[in-house]
Amino acid sequence: MRYDQLLVRYGELTLKSGNRHTFVNQLKGNVKHALIPLTGYQVHANRDRMYIHLDEHIDVEEVIRRVSKVFGIHSVSPVMRVDKELETIKAAAVLVAKDVDQEGRTFKVDVKRYDKNYPMETFELQQVIGGAILKDIEHLTVNVRQPDYKVTVEIRQDGAYLYSRIEKGAGGLPVGTGGKTILMLSGGIDSPVAGIEVMKRGVTIEAIHFHSPPFTSEEAKQKVIDLTRIMAETAGEIKLHLVPFTEIQKTIHKVVPENMTMTSTRRMMLKIADRVAGNINAQAIVNGENLGQVASQTLGSMHAINAVTNMPILRPLLTLDKDEIIIKAKDIGTFETSIKPFEDCCTIFTPKNPKTNPKLEKMEKFESRFDFEPLLNTAIDHIEVLTITKERPEENFSDFL
Repeated sequence: MRYDQLLVRYGELTLKSGNRHTFVNQLKGNVKHALIPLTGYQVHANRDRMYIHLDEHIDVEEVIRRVSKVFGIHSVSPVMRVDKELETIKAAAVLVAKDVDQEGRTFKVDVKRYDKNYPMETFELQQVIGGAILKDIEHLTVNVRQPDYKVTVEIRQDGAYLYSRIEKGAGGLPVGTGGKTILMLSGGIDSPVAGIEVMKRGVTIEAIHFHSPPFTSEEAKQKVIDLTRIMAETAGEIKLHLVPFTEIQKTIHKVVPENMTMTSTRRMMLKIADRVAGNINAQAIVNGENLGQVASQTLGSMHAINAVTNMPILRPLLTLDKDEIIIKAKDIGTFETSIKPFEDCCTIFTPKNPKTNPKLEKMEKFESRFDFEPLLNTAIDHIEVLTITKERPEENFSDFL
């Protein structure tokens, strides 16, 4: 059968009061981004719900798939809108029931009578509509307590809306309503999940990735672009800052004892991320650190690394088990890309016995043997900035400083 629109129900933003219109407008824009480059739809949003009107040629299932991934949406239903004449409603209800029916199943009719001037009462409408469905689909039975499915009929001022399917949405808050952060994107399993987790709270992200050619390959760089593209399904677009890190990393391994090179590497990355965050007006840095997972993610290591910035650092995966993170990665679609065997710059120079509790004063002493500032400035000056979208090729915005 043909559904002519989607009913989009809001998530947490229904809890907002005075500024709900801001959240609704942002969500409407995010939905339009998610539907690029599809054509044949119009998005209308009000305080309580959103309707996406669909032309005949558009792929309804593809629209549902895309919209359900947008943060801020609780659920999506394909809807048929008809006139409020009773016989028209009955015929439409039969079509909706047939669309989801399987032999031997049970159903109920759920009527929501928002138009209080409608001449029939709710219970009477349920009986009449249910009777029409039973007459046309003989094997069905009614179960008002635990039906296999419901045919919902909403009687509104402008017509009757009928649906049965309810597809779960991504939940959370619309991206763009919670400020901006910069995500340290390594290319592994954890950091893309961390990015999605903060976006679910309405936060906009830009990503930063450190690569060290020729020790890291073009395939490793492309892997990070692909991960960013997957994350962009929920955000419309994400800027990716690609930082050349070779000279800094080589110098660290010349002047810092081997067992402390990992800590120093992370400190230099964080220094650069801090400066880029300032340039793009980000309010926090996000990473995929998980407490105790590796040597650089112990409390001692975090203390020594964090000392280089006053910027808040968000760690949404801090206390999760690895299995929990993997489940999330599979759910958002990044896992298969993350496990591709292309090295990032954190793995190519990994020390055999990294220090798990490095002392800040020792780190600062070893790093003071060399003036890293010129190398940091050069790396920042040569950042390559790409704007990544789900559908379109990335645009290059190099030399943004």
